[in-house]
Amino acid sequence: MTKEVVILGIESSCDDTSAAILKGQKILSNVIANQKVHEQYGGVVPELASRAHQQNIIPVVDAALKKANIKKNEIDAIAYTNGPGLMGSLLVGSSFAKAFAMGMNIPLIAINHMQAHILAHFIDEGEKMPSFPFLCLTVSGGHTQIVKVESPTKMEIIGATLDDAAGEAFDKSAKILGLPYPGGPLIDKYAKNGNINAFTFGKPKIKNLNFSFSGLKTSILYKIQDEVKQHADFITENKADLCASIQHAIVTILIEKLQKAKTQTSINQIAIAGGVSANSYLRNELKLIAKQEKFDLFIPKFEYCTDNAAMIAIAGHFKFINKDFSTQTESPSAHLLF
Repeated sequence: MTKEVVILGIESSCDDTSAAILKGQKILSNVIANQKVHEQYGGVVPELASRAHQQNIIPVVDAALKKANIKKNEIDAIAYTNGPGLMGSLLVGSSFAKAFAMGMNIPLIAINHMQAHILAHFIDEGEKMPSFPFLCLTVSGGHTQIVKVESPTKMEIIGATLDDAAGEAFDKSAKILGLPYPGGPLIDKYAKNGNINAFTFGKPKIKNLNFSFSGLKTSILYKIQDEVKQHADFITENKADLCASIQHAIVTILIEKLQKAKTQTSINQIAIAGGVSANSYLRNELKLIAKQEKFDLFIPKFEYCTDNAAMIAIAGHFKFINKDFSTQTESPSAHLLF
């Protein structure tokens, strides 16, 4: 019987420090330390994030090992986020991974954060996994992409945002509404009691499969500013309807492009990934469309939507199979290409 490979995954691309233990394709532990310090600033402060990673990384790895009941000498390789992300945060994770790999004399595996979001679908949870090729709508605070996935190691971006990401559109809209950071989940929460057709905003006209959210953000800002001038309590009195209308506008843009990509490629295996894939309205709308249009839809568990080390570990699993290892001299990149 072939031994199942044990991989330690490290994720530190932004403000969450995470460590996970993967055995084969099963997750034994996935520990995440959040950083509450950024809430008072209305967004992630890079210097504070990197300092918090330094404080959190050893306790988080220790907790992941204990929860998985795995000893250090049982680990076959360590996978870490090499980018994209905040440079200071990436350096903490990569430095730890390099030191651990050198100390334990095990392979080091550098992982692209966005590819890892997609490969989270291959964590063995006893559920059906996508078959190749499939399309993945990858949406987060920093990225919005439609990716054609032909294998765990062969992916092609066929559509991307030309300016702002969908997650940023959610968070900036929430800030306009006076909601605390991170505002995206709060828009989702309040929208449940609102009317999606209460307000309309400018819709971008972007060719091909690309996205743009800067114009939509501006339209939302101007609409709300104009209404507040007329009535000071406009936001408070219309919070649910505003959230529902904003969410509907963003999700509609995402789904229309994804449907266009499905038509152009004739691929009927569709997946979503990234932080915004946790949005309940996006999930529900895609489920309805999948039922109507009869295509296979794959939605990750909530714990694998936001940044986590489990997705880094599974990406490392596929690289380990191909013996695609990294060197101690490889540097992390804030703008790592796909």
